[in-house]
Amino acid sequence: MFSNRFSKRKILWPVRLDPHFHLSTVYIKKNTDLVFIYLYEEGDDGMKITAAKQELAKSLNIVLKAVPSKTTMNILYCVLIDATVDTIKLTGNDMELGIETEVKGTIEERGLICLDAKLFSEIIRKMPEADITIETGSNYQTTITCENSVFNIVGKDGTEFSPLPSVDKDNPVVMNQFQLRELIRQTLFSISPNDANKIMTGENLQIHENELRMTALDGHRIAIRQLNLDSSYEDYEAIIPGKTLSEISKIVSGEIEDEVRVYFTKNQILFEMDGTLVVSRLIDGKYFRIDQMLSNDYETKIKVKKTALMSAVDRAMLFTSESDKGTLVLTIGGDSMNLSIRSSAGSMSDDVAVESEGKELRIGFNPKFILDVLRVIDDEEISVYFLNSKAPCFIRDDAGSYIYLVLPVNFV
Repeated sequence: MFSNRFSKRKILWPVRLDPHFHLSTVYIKKNTDLVFIYLYEEGDDGMKITAAKQELAKSLNIVLKAVPSKTTMNILYCVLIDATVDTIKLTGNDMELGIETEVKGTIEERGLICLDAKLFSEIIRKMPEADITIETGSNYQTTITCENSVFNIVGKDGTEFSPLPSVDKDNPVVMNQFQLRELIRQTLFSISPNDANKIMTGENLQIHENELRMTALDGHRIAIRQLNLDSSYEDYEAIIPGKTLSEISKIVSGEIEDEVRVYFTKNQILFEMDGTLVVSRLIDGKYFRIDQMLSNDYETKIKVKKTALMSAVDRAMLFTSESDKGTLVLTIGGDSMNLSIRSSAGSMSDDVAVESEGKELRIGFNPKFILDVLRVIDDEEISVYFLNSKAPCFIRDDAGSYIYLVLPVNFV
């Protein structure tokens, strides 16, 4: 948490950091670890920038993900517009998650301003599809102009905004944005929405040499996704908040040719991609010993077409509700597997062709947990392993790129 106290000092010698700055005002914001310095040209009363509506709206949609819905620090309800150097940047920060992104545009006068995020985004959204000019004057009065539309709003001192935490950009883990998006998509559904156990609301990231593993669990299921990286790295482990991963999955392009660089500290993680920085606090604590929960033992194994099984489970979901979850019963034997469900609304029975080996088996599951797994697997054919009717089933591929564990439920 950063202090809101500042000191304003006049520099009596030329500032050589930038040829545009000579006699300037410097705003210093500091805590025990960091010092943030803001420079302005002497006599400069405001900022003036111009950008296309499409570019502003795109960047705003990115940083709004880090604007809190509720906070005791009113300045955090704002978006920071930083045009103090050669690039226009927007920043949102809720002190747990911070996002900074660049805006393509023109800087006519350098400056820094905070604008109410909700109001500013609505103004931009309702503007015509044309260039938008944002100009600030005395007392942070801000004029937003687009063709014949003119809005006047009151901003806040940009130096009051809490900057993003500093993360050293050393030894980044590099992957493409498609890989990162898939890692998140194929595991995030298994985190817990309940804050009762904070660790379960995040995902465990482990790096060992050139292997990266993401793990999520909620007490009923486990999702594990492994990825081989192009280079080897030092061992690292951290718990990343689910909210952070969810927002990143909406920002990344998902293209193989687009790169993302990931940097770590003890308490923070930084994702850098396409002119956007996402900085997040990590969750304190030690993650569960997942490897002790995994087993290669089984007494029954089936191979089944994913689409056929997913369709049958989806039909079974018609007989589940919030008040009556219903248990999906799998009866395995021979070259078919029967799926049945019974609830107060009715019942269903469906047969799916399988290749089975081992013992016959009857086992029950929450159908939602099975369907969630099937939706994120891209393979056309999947292998499911069972030990007995009381033990969890495992869905995994031969290469070990994914492992899903689902606990069974009792049924009569």
